[in-house]
Amino acid sequence: MQKYEKLEKIGEGTYGTVFKAKNRETHEIVALKKVRLDEDDEGVPSSALREICLLKELKHKNIVRLYDVLHSDKKLTLVFEHCDQDLKKYFDSLNGEIDLDVVKSFLYQLLRGLAFCHSHNVLHRDLKPQNLLINKNGELKLADFGLARAFGIPVKCYSAEVVTLWYRPPDVLFGAKLYTTSIDMWSAGCIFAELANAGRPLFPGSDVEDQLKRIFKMLGTPTEETWPGLTTLPDYKSFPPYPTLGGLPQFAPKLNSRGKDLLQRLLVCNPALRLSADEAMAHSYFADLNPAVKNDRCQ
Repeated sequence: MQKYEKLEKIGEGTYGTVFKAKNRETHEIVALKKVRLDEDDEGVPSSALREICLLKELKHKNIVRLYDVLHSDKKLTLVFEHCDQDLKKYFDSLNGEIDLDVVKSFLYQLLRGLAFCHSHNVLHRDLKPQNLLINKNGELKLADFGLARAFGIPVKCYSAEVVTLWYRPPDVLFGAKLYTTSIDMWSAGCIFAELANAGRPLFPGSDVEDQLKRIFKMLGTPTEETWPGLTTLPDYKSFPPYPTLGGLPQFAPKLNSRGKDLLQRLLVCNPALRLSADEAMAHSYFADLNPAVKNDRCQ
């Protein structure tokens, strides 16, 4: 730890405090995530171990880089690349106006980071603006992999206690225990809508029932015909048959027709019908994306 000079506290993570710091040797600015180790605890929190293991494998331009892990009896410190702000703070600085080219760039980078995770059999499972970091070059990076998990290993069931409520898909809200990359794609759709509206969340529910009601009021209530297997989900309950009124395009009026089409293809109640990250990146919405953003595939 002598190598780093702490500069300021910049936030609280899933399991510890995050500080901005400077490497005394290279003068590089980094982020230090300090993990509390309770004496009577079982050692390192599973979420911290999970994040360390996954981020050692996931080296990509649109995923926050883990530089080092420092360990002592009482403390574990993860050394990350430093980013200037998260997407939530970026929204707070906008005053309700956002450049649509920035929306397109951020969404593409989010999808590219997700495509890399998914191709390496990793689900993020906690996508939200606070977990998307932005640096001064306008690069967006996925962060906070404390709830992520590898999905290549056969598992009987996953936890339903994942994804912050506002970004949680209907299948998980209904208690689905087996899910795929589609869980992240729903969250990406919610974030896309929020981007297009300069930070106004799409489904700000107060509890699970309110969350589902908000989703169905905007997208229409799903049925066994539109979503086979729906009624067999563990926590399924019936909702009034809200019609499909096309409320989604109205929520994001600034998006062009291609943007609205992509949004509707991400926010599909039936998880089997949601676009994958690769399919979303190939959508015509990105046809006029700045080539510098699109072609930057370096790790």
